[in-house]
Amino acid sequence: MRAILRGAVFVAALGTALPAGAAERVLAIGGAVTEIVYALGAGDLVVARDTTSSFPPEVENLPDVGYMRALSAEGVMSVAPDLILAVEGAGPPETLAVLRSADIPLVTVPEGYDGAAIAEKISVIGTALGREAEAEALIKRVMADLEAVTERTDSTAGEKRKSVLFILAVQGGRVLASGRDTAADAVIALAGARNALTEFEGYKPLTDEAILVAAPDVILMMDRGGDATQYAADLLAMPAIAATPAAKSGALVQMGGLYLLGFGPRTADAVADLSDRLYGG
Repeated sequence: MRAILRGAVFVAALGTALPAGAAERVLAIGGAVTEIVYALGAGDLVVARDTTSSFPPEVENLPDVGYMRALSAEGVMSVAPDLILAVEGAGPPETLAVLRSADIPLVTVPEGYDGAAIAEKISVIGTALGREAEAEALIKRVMADLEAVTERTDSTAGEKRKSVLFILAVQGGRVLASGRDTAADAVIALAGARNALTEFEGYKPLTDEAILVAAPDVILMMDRGGDATQYAADLLAMPAIAATPAAKSGALVQMGGLYLLGFGPRTADAVADLSDRLYGG
């Protein structure tokens, strides 16, 4: 569902009509959603956030209503929002149904993994907050930055693009990795590299044979904070991983998950940083 504009009234994807820009208590669900609200200068309206919202740092002082795909109606209503901005895929559906019945305006912010998707996120949020002019300015800046950085990464990568395996997690001794049509797949391409796995969409567990066939030049992971060094060492010691060119050369890159995969206002910076880590900079 998408939000629409009717005259001066913003009609939320779920819930009741809300005058554009009238919200005073905003609940932001989704890391990129929260970043965009703050980038539009509306951070003072945010009264709560979800677990994936960790930037800017001050949002971590706000009440946390839980993981965006496992929200409870009680948790959401406890912070008394008069507008919920939620990334597409937030839920579960039964929670959204309760919020619908409670007449809490909820705007669904479309997800996507390219410049146009970032622009649409900003536009939808800017309209919901009555900050269309700020949204237009932010879109222009973000798009210009992304265009400039992708020109640079294309030039840096040249003809021989590195093969990158993005590992989301290790579960029961099996590597869970990214195929096509994911945020990881998109950011790898923007950074001038290629995904080592293109045979499937989404995230899937890999067999040892699949890892060996992929033969990545670089392994990319989210930074796991305090245990990052030991986690990386344990991963590289797994027999199938240890046999890859990436492990043999010690080419493992860890970056913050929201920064790397959020596809929000900082994406151009994340692409530049990833390119530098892959190719030197």
